[in-house]
Amino acid sequence: MKYTVAFALSVTLIGATGIPSVAAEFATKDEAQAMVKKAVAFIKEQGPDKAYPEITDRAGKFVDRDLYVVVYGLDGKVLAHGGNAKLVGKEMIEAQDVDGKFFVKERVELASKQANFWQDYKFVNPTDKKVEPKQMYCERLGETAVCGGIYKF
Repeated sequence: MKYTVAFALSVTLIGATGIPSVAAEFATKDEAQAMVKKAVAFIKEQGPDKAYPEITDRAGKFVDRDLYVVVYGLDGKVLAHGGNAKLVGKEMIEAQDVDGKFFVKERVELASKQANFWQDYKFVNPTDKKVEPKQMYCERLGETAVCGGIYKF
C-alpha cells in the first residue's frame, strides 16, 4: 500500500513530461496573475491605508513561497513590498538590476501606457538570497502599479 501511494504521488509530480514538478516549491505565472488580481481587489475594497500594510506583511495573505506583491507609485516610490518591507517609502526609479536595466523606471513607464503587462529583469529571490531572472506581472490601479512576479529557472 505504501508503495502504491508513493508511486502514484511520483507519477503525479513527474507528470507526462517526465520532468519533476516544481510548482509546489515555486510560484507559477498563473499564480502571479491571480495574486495581483487578488491584491488589486483588496486595495479597491479596503483602501491603500489598510491594504498596503497587509501586502507588506511577510506572514500575510499576499506572500506565498517566492511570490509576493509589490505596489509602486507611477513616480517609482515603493508603497508596499511583500518581499522587503525596508523598501517601503523609498524612491526606486533609478534602481538597476545586475545587468544595468532600470527595471522600476521601465515598470512605471509600462504601467502608464498599459493596463497590464509582463516585465523581465533580475532580482534577489527572498527564498534563497540569489539574484535570479524574474518575470513580473503588473496591473495599473489608478496612479499605481500592483505587481507580483515569478523567478525563472
